[in-house]
Amino acid sequence: MASRLFEVLFAFRTGRSRLTLADLTRETGLPHATVRRLALELVEAGALDRSPDGGFTVGIRLWQLGTLAPLSVPLRTVALPFMDDLHAALRQHVQLAILEGTSAVLVERLSSGHAVDVASQPGGQLPLHSSGVGKVLLAHAAPDLTDQIIAAGLTPHTQHTTTEPTWLRAELAECRETGVAYVHGETSLGVDSVATRVLNAEGEVVAALSVVVSAGTVDLRTVRPAVIACGLAVSRSLGWRPSAGTRQAGPLARAAGPSSRSRSSD
Repeated sequence: MASRLFEVLFAFRTGRSRLTLADLTRETGLPHATVRRLALELVEAGALDRSPDGGFTVGIRLWQLGTLAPLSVPLRTVALPFMDDLHAALRQHVQLAILEGTSAVLVERLSSGHAVDVASQPGGQLPLHSSGVGKVLLAHAAPDLTDQIIAAGLTPHTQHTTTEPTWLRAELAECRETGVAYVHGETSLGVDSVATRVLNAEGEVVAALSVVVSAGTVDLRTVRPAVIACGLAVSRSLGWRPSAGTRQAGPLARAAGPSSRSRSSD
């Protein structure tokens, strides 16, 4: 049984990070019914994620386990050199986050002593509707997730938080178009950020990268090019090329609806 589970897991590799049941059956050579049963067991255990259209991707629990392997090259290891360069140039918080459930989870952050105080720490969660990394991740997730977030209520963390569903949808549409999200004091007063997407070899948005600054100290428009360049550099190191384009993220993969430009988060 264990060997067959590993056969299913090892079917995933660079350039093949999202597989259908038919793909898994073909890759493993196991009977279709066996592969289906094993894949669903792995989903239940959190080792795989399953998208609404039936595709499978590596789950967050398996990714967390992989970060313990000394020879592995997880996302944060790939991103750190580029984040370090951005941090050295700006001397502000530089952070990396992934989507988990209905939150953005920080997997890495580089900070400076004089940078603005922030409450969250690596491993902590940020709201999707009011943080820079959160908006990037939400914009590139399935529309169902946005519906879920809105249905649960857009918590007003400050008076600047976007709490109107129509405005949030407009911001997410613009983010899908530009790959960038701005936040001005929406999660914490006096804390602004600009965030961009990180893509894998298939063009899926697998993470978001941001710079966080004290409000009024830095013009985020001048920081934006460096943040985008950093995100692209990390993406290329993960195997992305411009020809891959941009797709919806991982287990929430689904074609995005048409984007429209309206009220921005600044």
